[in-house]
Amino acid sequence: MGLARSTFQDVPVRAVDDTAFVEAMATTCDAFEHHGWRRVQAALRQNGLQVDHEKVRRPVREHELQPKMRRRVTKTTDSDHDHPVFPNLAKEARIHGPDRLWMADITSVTIVGGFVYVAVILDAWSRRVVGFASAARSTRV
Repeated sequence: MGLARSTFQDVPVRAVDDTAFVEAMATTCDAFEHHGWRRVQAALRQNGLQVDHEKVRRPVREHELQPKMRRRVTKTTDSDHDHPVFPNLAKEARIHGPDRLWMADITSVTIVGGFVYVAVILDAWSRRVVGFASAARSTRV
């Protein structure tokens, strides 16, 4: 016949119609707007569609079906209080050596189970940490 052997082994190229598949993905993403491609893939498999991760990830990017990101914000500061607000005396201070002025700050650090408070005392001249403490909850005096 005069044809190469690889001609018979080659799969003919056919256009893939993904409209039904993309519509199924869009309805899943609309119903569960915070689901990423892994959960969308699991939902499609539950509905009987055999899909792999590459078949799901590409349409998610191309059709902008990315999940909406949740922001978990924990309010740790209450600025609406009747307590006195003291002036910042360190703003005008001129420091000429170590251990003349210490500054302190408290912050919260997010961990797996929630967050912890970290209090740090810094030497203003050398920026060296003089002391620190951490606790799972704030202790009010």
